[in-house]
Amino acid sequence: MQYENEMTIQFKAISENEAFARVVAATFISQLNPTVSDITDIKTAVSEAVTNAIIHGYENKEGIVTLFCGYIEDKVSIIVTDKGKGIKDIEQARQPLYTSKPELERSGMGFTVMETFMDDMIIESVEGVGTKITMTKIVNQNTFL
Repeated sequence: MQYENEMTIQFKAISENEAFARVVAATFISQLNPTVSDITDIKTAVSEAVTNAIIHGYENKEGIVTLFCGYIEDKVSIIVTDKGKGIKDIEQARQPLYTSKPELERSGMGFTVMETFMDDMIIESVEGVGTKITMTKIVNQNTFL
């Protein structure tokens, strides 16, 4: 896909970088003059995807998370990739309140939150290889009630 503009960053899979990724994505998308709601939605979804990569993908072990952001007109694509352990059962992982880490008091709402705040989400994962979350959002929609 040919984007009008795009960026890719990689960072260590440590919890301190979750906030960094959220701000980087929001700053990049700000070029499109999004609404405050758009920015909040994107920051929340990126936060959830990166946190999942760190906690579930790498299980707080060493690793690298890759964040890609690109856009065509008002359609934003965000991809978060890890080379962690992968997801055994994607459909089960997508279920609200399911968590593979109950001992960490995780809410099990990560994928639900991402799907709620973005227009589309695709999960690709292979056990032992890693996970790729692709999210899209149309920004600047006129959504008058």
